[in-house]
Amino acid sequence: MTDRRGVIAPRAENLTAGVSYVRGWGEARRGADRLAGQLAALGLEADFPGLAADVNVRGDGLVRLGTVRPEAALLLARLIQAGSEAKNCEARPSAPASA
Repeated sequence: MTDRRGVIAPRAENLTAGVSYVRGWGEARRGADRLAGQLAALGLEADFPGLAADVNVRGDGLVRLGTVRPEAALLLARLIQAGSEAKNCEARPSAPASA
């Protein structure tokens, strides 16, 4: 069974003719590189040693985070939440200044 995004489809270990694995892997590589850069900027690259690009049997790119310590997963969740909250604050119109 595969979810609508293809994430739980099996890895592409046996290639099928006509499936564009390189394109999917390239997209995954760009995503993994971007995430790795952000993790490195925060000093967290050692917490995600299994971060890698991959591709599934349908040629969809996947970014694998690998096995991480619970503390690293909690920190990543906090960072995502903080980013989301900051984005929501920017999207809200500011109150007019009183004169």
